[in-house]
Amino acid sequence: MAPQTGTNYAHLRPEQPPRRRRRRWPWIAAGILVPVVAAGGVVWATRMTGSPEETADTYLAAWAVRDYAAMRALVADPPADFEARHERFRTDLKVAEAAFRRHAPTGVFAASAEDMGGVVSFRARLIGELDWDYGGELKFVERDGTWKVAWTPAALHPLLKQGRSLRVVAEQGDPLRVLAADGTSVNTPDAPGSVQQLVEGLKETYPDRFKAPNRARIDLYQGDEVVQTVVEAGGNRPLQTTIDLAVHRAAAKALEGVRKPASLVALRASTGEILAVVNKPGGFNRALLGKYPPGSTFKVVTASALVAGGVEPGEQVTCPAEKNIGGFPFHNAGFKDYGTLSFQEAFAHSCNTTFGEMSVASLNGGRLAEVARSFGFGIPIMPGVPAVRAEFPDPKDDTDLASASIGQGRVLASPLNMASVAAAIASGAWIHPRLVTEELTGQTGSPRPLEAGVVTALRKLMPAVVTDGTAHAVRFPPGTAGKTGTAEYGSGTEPPAHSWFIGYQGDLAFAVIVEDGGAGSAVAAPIAARFLSATP
Repeated sequence: MAPQTGTNYAHLRPEQPPRRRRRRWPWIAAGILVPVVAAGGVVWATRMTGSPEETADTYLAAWAVRDYAAMRALVADPPADFEARHERFRTDLKVAEAAFRRHAPTGVFAASAEDMGGVVSFRARLIGELDWDYGGELKFVERDGTWKVAWTPAALHPLLKQGRSLRVVAEQGDPLRVLAADGTSVNTPDAPGSVQQLVEGLKETYPDRFKAPNRARIDLYQGDEVVQTVVEAGGNRPLQTTIDLAVHRAAAKALEGVRKPASLVALRASTGEILAVVNKPGGFNRALLGKYPPGSTFKVVTASALVAGGVEPGEQVTCPAEKNIGGFPFHNAGFKDYGTLSFQEAFAHSCNTTFGEMSVASLNGGRLAEVARSFGFGIPIMPGVPAVRAEFPDPKDDTDLASASIGQGRVLASPLNMASVAAAIASGAWIHPRLVTEELTGQTGSPRPLEAGVVTALRKLMPAVVTDGTAHAVRFPPGTAGKTGTAEYGSGTEPPAHSWFIGYQGDLAFAVIVEDGGAGSAVAAPIAARFLSATP
C-alpha cells in the first residue's frame, strides 16, 4: 500500500545490512592448534602468522622487481621452472617494466581475503611494445602457520593454464587518413591540389601522427595455435579536418580564369572552422602564409574603433578628394571628392581622406592598435597548419597612423587573417580559425566578443558597400555584406595594387585576394560573387 500523504516517517530507521558471518575455510583444521588454559579446562584455538593481504603485497612487490627467489618462498608448491615461466611471460609480452598492486575492495560489503575464500585480487600494468592493464587473482592456502600462494599459471593471468601462453604479435599499421568534414579521405592523389597543400602543412604540425604506426595485438596460444585475440591492435586514429569539399569546389571554380596569383579562404563564422583554402597557382600557400597590406578591407577594423568611440553611422563627415595629414597627401581612389556625407556612405565609398583624418583626430594613443588586437592582429594563428599572424605595428606619427587606418603603411595580413575579421562581424566575436577538430597546443580557443554597438553598426556599414558603395555594380546574392580593398605596394605615381574583397553571407565568411590585381571592386569582388553563387 502506498503511504498516505502527510505521514511522518522520521521515526523509522533505515534498513541495516545483515552482518556478514565470517566464513570458516575448509582447510582451517590443518592450522596449528595451540592449547589455551581456561577455568573450565583446556580450549584448542588456531594461530596464523600475518594475512593473505600482507603476503600478496610482498609477493607483488617482488614480482615487480623480478625477485623470483622471494616470490618462490611465498608459494606453497612452486614448480621447478617457476622462474623460467615468469621470464617467458615477460619475454612473450615484450615487457620492459611491470607494476602490480593489490586491489582492495571498498564499500559496505567489503570483505577480507578470508571472507572471499582465500582470494586476493590485483591489478597489473605492463609497459613495453604494447602497454597493457589487466586484472588477476592470487589464491592462498595455509601452510605451517603462514599464508602461501597456491600457484598455477592462472596467477600470471586468468586465461593461462598448462600449455598456454600470451604473446605480443606485431601488425603492419595502416597509414594515417586525413579526412574532410564529411569523412572523405583527402590525403590521396585525387584530392584537390590546394587540399593536398594543406595536408603537407598538417604533416609539418603533426609529424608523429604521420609516421608508420607501431601496431601490436596480444594473442592467447595453446602451443603454437592461436586460441583467441585478447587485445586488438589499436588503429591509427584519423586526423579530422574542417574542410568542406563542396565549399572548396565552389571557391576553386570562382578562381577559374584568374591569370594572376590569387587565393580564397572561407570560414564558418560562428565557429572559426576553415571550410575552404584555395591557392592559384599552387606551390605557395599565400592564403595562410602570404603577408599583404590589407588596404581598405582594414577599414572594417578602423570603423569599429571609431564607432566604439562614439561615431554613429548617420553622422555627417567630409570626404575631400585629397587631404594633407602629418605633411603627407592622402587621396581617394581616382581623386573623387564626395563632399559632405554620412559616415556610412564614407565607408561604402571607401573614403581614404575621411578615415585618415578621423583616425588622427580620435584614435591616437594606441586605441586603433587595441581594437586591431580584438580582431586577431598580433595574435599567433595556429589552425593546425603553418599560418602567419596579422601585423599592426604601433604608429610612429600621424602620417603612420593615417596610413594604418586605411590598411597601408606597415599593416600586413594574410587572406585567412582578413577572413576572420569579416567572420567577427558576422558572428559578433573574433574566433581563432581552426582547420583540425583536435585540441591544439597553445591555442586560446576562447572567442573575443566585440562590443554590441560595434557589431550593430558594422552590420549596416558592410551591406552598404554591396548595395550602394564600391561593389554595387557586382551582382551578389542577397544578404551579402563586404568591403573592397585596393592595397598599394611598391612606389611611383601609380603604384601597383593588390585586389581585395572580404565579407560574409549568413554564417559564411571569406576573403579574396588577387596579387597585382588592381581595384578590389573590379577584380576581387566579382570572384567573391561567383563563389557565393556557387556555394551550396
